[in-house]
Amino acid sequence: MSSTYAGFLEGYPCRAANEMVVRGLQWQAEQAFPGTPTHLVPPRLTYRDEDRGEPPTAFGPVVELPPVACVGLFRSTVIAPALDPVLHRSSLAVVWFQTPLSVPTDESAAPGLHDLNWDELAGDYEL
Repeated sequence: MSSTYAGFLEGYPCRAANEMVVRGLQWQAEQAFPGTPTHLVPPRLTYRDEDRGEPPTAFGPVVELPPVACVGLFRSTVIAPALDPVLHRSSLAVVWFQTPLSVPTDESAAPGLHDLNWDELAGDYEL
């Protein structure tokens, strides 16, 4: 878990800045867990109310990601039935954004975490 906009020194959250944040987090997951499939749960974006009379901004509207960026490595039993379940497991690195600074529970999990299709997204590996 980390602050979504940690190190953001200038500018404001907009589409281009958010794309850089998301790509950077995906890259971190890929580097931290090489050889493990990585999945991004699409973040829920917040658009600042443009009807407040604020002047137009240089890079488009203000669009904010949730404040907490998360990367998790999850492991489970083997997926492929042909593999020996004693010698193999499956894993998936997941990138998501959330509002509370706490470990997700059934009630607080970001939308999309509950709906992960493990068999399609995760990959088997040998112990």
